Amino acid sequence: MTMIDASYAPSDRIGDKVVHLMLYELTNDTSYRTEVETFLASWRPGGTVPYSPCGLAVRSQWGSLRYSANAAFVALVAAGEGIRPLENREWALSQINYILGDNKQHMSFVVGFGTTYPLQPHHRASSCPDPPATCDWTTFKDPGPNPHVLKGALVGGPDDNDSYTDKRSDYVGNEVAVDYNAGFQSAVAGLIHLTASGDLPPAPSAKC
Repeated sequence: MTMIDASYAPSDRIGDKVVHLMLYELTNDTSYRTEVETFLASWRPGGTVPYSPCGLAVRSQWGSLRYSANAAFVALVAAGEGIRPLENREWALSQINYILGDNKQHMSFVVGFGTTYPLQPHHRASSCPDPPATCDWTTFKDPGPNPHVLKGALVGGPDDNDSYTDKRSDYVGNEVAVDYNAGFQSAVAGLIHLTASGDLPPAPSAKC
């Protein structure tokens, strides 16, 4: 398994691109548009971000889905600003579809969504039984599903070979966090909006 460098040059930070999009919308300054175009080109196939065999853009293996989901959100906002609309929408859709089932495991990586999803997210409250039952390291190491379904939480996701283990102790692949969900749910909202407006492109074919 190859670990991918998770470091970011300042020009690569996803949050910066959101700011650049806002500045482009406010000023119509093409320098901001160029920043966003360059960033998104690095994410699409042929760019500098590597891909898994099944089509996930893997910027880092620690929380791989967090990065692809947030980049998908940037791509959808950029498309709304007239920046390569079809190309960016198709790419964003491919990443969200991967997260929701177009993957090697044929599972959703969102807890509680679909018929197959992670049962052991790395999350303290959901892995503890209701009081007065004890919650300790023995509970943490319990091989069964978490006592509470953490509905809507996006787990970290697979590595660059599309491998994933639903294991509570694997914080690299099964951790959940606010920044994981932020871009994901915003991207999903964007895709729902495109569906309602009739602008959603056809779903790209799954690679696995």
